[in-house]
Amino acid sequence: MSKTVSTPLSSGLSSPSRWLWLVALASLGWRFWMAAAIPLTGDEALFYWWARFLDYGYYDHPPMVAWWIAAMRPLLGDATWAVRMPAVLLPLGVGWAMWWAWSPIDRNRAAWAVLLYWLTPVNWLNALIATDSPLILWAAWSAAAMVRAEYKTQQAGDRGQSASGLYVLSGLFMGLAFLSKYFAVLLGVAFAVYFAVFKPKHWRGFVWMALAALPGVAVNLIWNLNHCWTNIMFNLFNRNEDAVFSVDKPLTYVVMMAYLISPVGLWLAVRHRQALWQTLRSHTLLACIAIVPLLCFGLMSGKKVIGLHWVMGFYPFLFVLMAWMLPAGQLTRAAKGLAVFLALHLVVVAGVTQTRLDQWQWFKHYHRLVEAARSVQIVQQAQAPGTVLMATAYSSASLYGYAAGHHVPVFGMGSVHARQDDLIVDYALLNGQTLRIIVDRPPVAADYQPYFEQVRVLDLKQDGVPFYVLEGQHFRYDVYREQVMGRINRQYYRFPSWLPVQGCAFCQHYCGANRCEP
Repeated sequence: MSKTVSTPLSSGLSSPSRWLWLVALASLGWRFWMAAAIPLTGDEALFYWWARFLDYGYYDHPPMVAWWIAAMRPLLGDATWAVRMPAVLLPLGVGWAMWWAWSPIDRNRAAWAVLLYWLTPVNWLNALIATDSPLILWAAWSAAAMVRAEYKTQQAGDRGQSASGLYVLSGLFMGLAFLSKYFAVLLGVAFAVYFAVFKPKHWRGFVWMALAALPGVAVNLIWNLNHCWTNIMFNLFNRNEDAVFSVDKPLTYVVMMAYLISPVGLWLAVRHRQALWQTLRSHTLLACIAIVPLLCFGLMSGKKVIGLHWVMGFYPFLFVLMAWMLPAGQLTRAAKGLAVFLALHLVVVAGVTQTRLDQWQWFKHYHRLVEAARSVQIVQQAQAPGTVLMATAYSSASLYGYAAGHHVPVFGMGSVHARQDDLIVDYALLNGQTLRIIVDRPPVAADYQPYFEQVRVLDLKQDGVPFYVLEGQHFRYDVYREQVMGRINRQYYRFPSWLPVQGCAFCQHYCGANRCEP
């Protein structure tokens, strides 16, 4: 941000306040309808179970999404729409942050920025709760407090002292963002670039921000210290073991960003490229928080497929950039173009809602649709008195548990993702019991025979999709411990010997210590 930010930019520009209220209410209603109508996904069901086993950290992510869901449960219950309520309200909180940040600079353009952001399809169609949801909110508020701090500092004559409270507020929000998802670090990188390159005289502001963020970092480190460093090991190593360079990954990222910016935004950016460049030069803080994280994702895209949800924490700032870039007469045109782009999406979604589940049998992942939409019926067919219901995949187990009303553990290796059962399930307590394991592919009974005295396979069908129940009588925990848990220990709990460890639930279950030999 430079001193030019205080210069009025909206001479002759009217505020779209009436449209803001209309779009806010209409999008809120649409998201609420989607939150109630769409079955819970496997990831969302997993986060629901995190909230049921409330903690200050989890195997593969920090805890904020679970805290949000846990806060909803006493107020709204366990309905699907209640689990998703934070995501339903999320764009309103982000819009408020955008307005609070930039309205002192230019009220009308700040209002246009919020309107343009609210008109994007993703803010109408995404009613799903995810780890990114709290990151989006806290990143927006951290950036907003930083913008206010820098504006106040410049108004005070570059002394950098009168805004210390706002820098601290930015850091507190940064800490909350870090407790949501590690990608919050990219916003910190954007701040660092801004202070190092454009405002080195304001370095005290960055220090205040960083110090205020430390409690959030400390919470995460303490949890990892007491949980075998699983969270950090997963995000830095386990999930990246198969990352290899591929030319199509950066191309996919570019296409995804082009879609998110929309054809309207791309056309206006090209047409007004000189104004865009001038805006980037004049509003350096905005340029850093809008561009630096996305460039970091671009560098990562050489080896990793960048998910659409990954960039959502930094997506809103592109529309602030658009609102400041465009001439006054073009903002209405941008809003109308985005409204048309949005309407096309809503028409498609409305059409999809008129179809029946069985009309999607051609879809490659039809069995996943059935699993999510008919989990209650599948559980009713699979469970039996005196048996323990289980599944072989974490998403499936989470969905079946949500449908059954009780936690459903995972049997077997599972996957590299979402291994929370390693920390909360003591399989020794299942010794001697009869297990019923739901699988979506024909199980080979011989593969399960070592773990039970007797095995049989039951067939069931739901909406044209075959499912199977592997019933194993008298579970042999000692064999399971040696063959399955031993492999899990070697594959997922090889944390460096120099790391101090104060606790490790899995290792305690497996070998009775906080660190087990491979």
